[in-house]
Amino acid sequence: MGGRYLLRIEDTDRARSTQAAIDAILEGLDWLGLQHDGEITYQFARAARHREAAEEMIARGTAFRCYASAEEVEAMRAQAHTEGRALRSPWRDAAKTPDAPYTVRLRAPDDGEVLNNDLVQGPVRIKAREIDDLVLLRADGNPTYMLSVVVDDHDMGVTHVIRGDDHLTNAARQIPIFHAMGWTPPLFAHVPLIHGEDGKKLSKRHGSLAVHEWRDMGYLPEAMNAYLMRLGWSPGHDNTLSKEQAIAQFDLTQIGRGPARLDFAKLDSVNAHFLKDADDDRVERLTLDFIAVHRDWSVPDAARSRVTAAVRVLKKRAKTVAELADGIQFLAATRPLPFTEAAQKLLTSDMRERLTRLSAHLAGATWENAALGMSLKAFATDEGVGMGQIGPGLRAALTGGAPAPDLGQTLELLGREEALARLKDQTG
Repeated sequence: MGGRYLLRIEDTDRARSTQAAIDAILEGLDWLGLQHDGEITYQFARAARHREAAEEMIARGTAFRCYASAEEVEAMRAQAHTEGRALRSPWRDAAKTPDAPYTVRLRAPDDGEVLNNDLVQGPVRIKAREIDDLVLLRADGNPTYMLSVVVDDHDMGVTHVIRGDDHLTNAARQIPIFHAMGWTPPLFAHVPLIHGEDGKKLSKRHGSLAVHEWRDMGYLPEAMNAYLMRLGWSPGHDNTLSKEQAIAQFDLTQIGRGPARLDFAKLDSVNAHFLKDADDDRVERLTLDFIAVHRDWSVPDAARSRVTAAVRVLKKRAKTVAELADGIQFLAATRPLPFTEAAQKLLTSDMRERLTRLSAHLAGATWENAALGMSLKAFATDEGVGMGQIGPGLRAALTGGAPAPDLGQTLELLGREEALARLKDQTG
């Protein structure tokens, strides 16, 4: 839309706004490639400005000092609830004020309604009697979230606030604060939240939520961007838009009002698309980095060339970097191979004898996927058996039970020397 993307860290809740939490936000945005314009605004550092705005509202008569105790406030709230209205403080029109602790409250509109012409939800009207005399400054002088975001939005020149629709009611409380300062509110667009596959609001019980956890599951940032962009936004049928393509097409009117569901199968499909098209060297680097952090095995120097060649082939069929990492494990294993219990059971004395004959058969084969596949079928014919009598044992001898592609591809990726050496280890 030709605007600027501003980043504000709303850290007024000091207990929750730890440096680790802030770093997670910044690292997540950096991983996704979502680079903000200008300097980061830290809300807590602007508390003096927020207090200044509260004092200005008092001078304008749109806010007031409230001397009600916590007990009195609780009684007022209970009474308001009984009468089906919002809390109204008796101090809003007090002629005299005591020398006592106080909060600063917004003088909520007395009548009429607050209108939010939401760019996604449409016109949202809240009756004035449903809006409290909101606390702007607490008794200790600290500003509340409601005051801070309004002042910061104004001072930062924010024109559009696009956020989750769980903030929809907040807009009706923030718009009167803008009016109380004589400011024009920004335009609001409240986007539906993402729900889990069970249709319920996304929460920790659905699994990973933090951005770094998606990275650690092996998803690419461009795939996450493409998938998340399309949740609730309908520009067409293309699920693999790049950021550049999305920018050219984006229109707020195309955002739906209903919640979107997180679909791991679709996310895997989108990620597979981007993984297939990603630069080979980058995918290899990501895969090796993933193994170093998340797996208890490594790639020895002797296997590096095999892994390099395999990444270029196997990335075309993998859904995630994690799956690709697991798919090259058999290439990184050093002889003698470790075997799973299931793989060990396949290597019977009869199977070892057959593998001895197969080794001799393969020694003169053209070492290429299709040719190797044909050579295996020819051997099965000579043996008078089906591939089912050969394949499982051969795969066990070559991989130790680790995941691997089809046998022709497995042999090609291992290379003639390594493949025959692994067979010899099992045949003597």
